Amino acid sequence: MTIDATERRIIAATQSGLSLTASPYAIVAGQLGLTEDEVIARMADMQARGIIRRIALAPNHYALGMLANGMSVWDVDDTKAETLGDKVGALPFVSHSYLRPRAPGWPYCLFAMIHGNTRAEVEEKRKLIAEILGDACRSNDILYSTRILKKTGMRISGGS
Repeated sequence: MTIDATERRIIAATQSGLSLTASPYAIVAGQLGLTEDEVIARMADMQARGIIRRIALAPNHYALGMLANGMSVWDVDDTKAETLGDKVGALPFVSHSYLRPRAPGWPYCLFAMIHGNTRAEVEEKRKLIAEILGDACRSNDILYSTRILKKTGMRISGGS
């Protein structure tokens, strides 16, 4: 996939986030000398082509009062992992989940970030996930966050 110079400029202008205003795309358009409709159309086209995966919020869970955040990992039967992973990812207390290939010495293939106010709350939510996974899950573990390390995606320069 390739992007043209205008698409590169749009990505560079939006990669740190959009303004929290009623018309964030108009602000980007003004910065780049484009129309708001052109920015929206180009971003939709880049998303359709797979250049942009999504436009989403990246909240600071600590600032929202969610002081216990844990990446849970699950050793799930490969034949059921995708279906069960979709169910886990749809839970309101899971911000993101994904499947990864197993590695030598690492049996886990399903990852799910669980958020809560306390570790006890996160452990209760972890039990709910275990109930959903049932017999398809052989083992699980959790790694608790102690600080935010990264809340950004890929970076691109504004040049052409």
